Amino acid sequence: MKKLPIGIQTFSKIIEGNRVYVDKTQMAFDLIQNGEYYFLSRPRRFGKSLFLDTLKEIFEGNNKALFKGLYIYDKWDWDDKYPVLRVSLGAGVNKDVNQLNHHLRWILKDVEDDLGFQSDFDNPVECFKDLIKRAYRKNNKKVVILIDEYDKPILDNITDSEVARKMRDEMKNFYAVIKDADAYIRFVFITGVSKFSKMNLFSGLNNLEDITLNANYGDICGYTHHDLLTVFKERMQGADMEKVRLWYNGYNYFGEKVYNPFDILLFISNNFEFSNYWWETGNPSFLIDMLRTGNYFIPSLENFIASKEILSTFDVDHIELIALLWQTGYLTIKERISDDFGVNYKLGTPNKEIQLSLNSLFITYLTAQTAEKLSYQKRLLKMIKIGDMDGFKDELHTLFAAIPYSNFTNNKLPEYEGYYASVIYAYLASLGMAVIPEDITNLGRIDFTMIYDEMVFILEFKLSEKATGNALKQIKEKRYYEKYQNHQDIYLIGIEFSSQERNIVGYEWEKLGDS
Repeated sequence: MKKLPIGIQTFSKIIEGNRVYVDKTQMAFDLIQNGEYYFLSRPRRFGKSLFLDTLKEIFEGNNKALFKGLYIYDKWDWDDKYPVLRVSLGAGVNKDVNQLNHHLRWILKDVEDDLGFQSDFDNPVECFKDLIKRAYRKNNKKVVILIDEYDKPILDNITDSEVARKMRDEMKNFYAVIKDADAYIRFVFITGVSKFSKMNLFSGLNNLEDITLNANYGDICGYTHHDLLTVFKERMQGADMEKVRLWYNGYNYFGEKVYNPFDILLFISNNFEFSNYWWETGNPSFLIDMLRTGNYFIPSLENFIASKEILSTFDVDHIELIALLWQTGYLTIKERISDDFGVNYKLGTPNKEIQLSLNSLFITYLTAQTAEKLSYQKRLLKMIKIGDMDGFKDELHTLFAAIPYSNFTNNKLPEYEGYYASVIYAYLASLGMAVIPEDITNLGRIDFTMIYDEMVFILEFKLSEKATGNALKQIKEKRYYEKYQNHQDIYLIGIEFSSQERNIVGYEWEKLGDS
């Protein structure tokens, strides 16, 4: 049985170590044959570095035997060798421009070692330019440039706009070398987590083709469900494949939906234990910092309709939270929508791992609750499972009463109905059940609907300083429940919150069909 390539980003190490490899060489071959300048955005730990290393081995052509049995083996001319400049910005964190320039020059020393000569320039921009030209002249062949995690120096400083701006401008000068060296270049492939504005970072590289949402390369990184059933067949014996799909599949780039490889490899390594493997490797604290800058209605992030423009680019001077959530892998595309205004995309969490983890993060942002969060989640879930809506109300009341007063200091959150809806939504979504915000019916919109097995819970919220009964009244008058009449148990719940009390002041519920 082949070993698992956990944490390995080197193609030769995977093949020579008899590790599992999902063949991506057909897409590599297509890219090489059909174009010269490419850009690809994917979330962290998705296999971008491994794909770049595969390209490096193909172009250098020194290890044909590694590709035996793979698509490209008998299709590539292995005698046609190219000098390759691979620049990886993944290591280290640079907090100012001086550190960045030192790091870039250190990276280029590795490139010099690969090329077999040294540049006389200490400035990284001049050095990069010199290496391209000298590699071309030495080999009498156009060069291949592979850049991995091109955006990391900027993203590492994304919450400090001034530093991020300086990093962006410095990297812009570095990447401008590629534009000026076109005559010496055979192929360019640039990868990163995000897509910054071409105007501000890749100025002049108008021929850089973005394949992020190209269906032909939708599974260029990541594993498909078919891969799990075939390439990983031996390793997945005994796994609940539908549960695996629910937990980890769902990233959509318009090819077959994909899994993050890191999740699957650790899931197998940990004897099929379901856990938040990919989430736990990241540091989403930047999301909290961004959330604090605006009054976001958390339920609206699920089923958000985003334009292609919002998803495609952002810059340090104007960062859309939605774009960042999508580009970092916390949201994915659920549906492509074409209308009179062009192409738009409906977004949502890709799978259960992200739904649980992201909404748990939202709870921390909204309530400052951390240690006690799990106990509230367990008690809420218990009340839902047994249909105890009085107990559900008591748990919600306790939950809101426990939110620290300091969480409301110097902000207007409690003045908005959306705040209370956001807290409840985040808690319920963090339980892993289906929660539908702004659920559309033929007579209006339900604030949100929650579905657990054959039980449906229809919730309406109002902001009021005293109980009026209007929340439940609206559900009944607009007959929101008719949409779900095929379900066995339907609960109608109207909740009223007071901005002064910062808690529930009115709560009514009915079970449909009960007298």
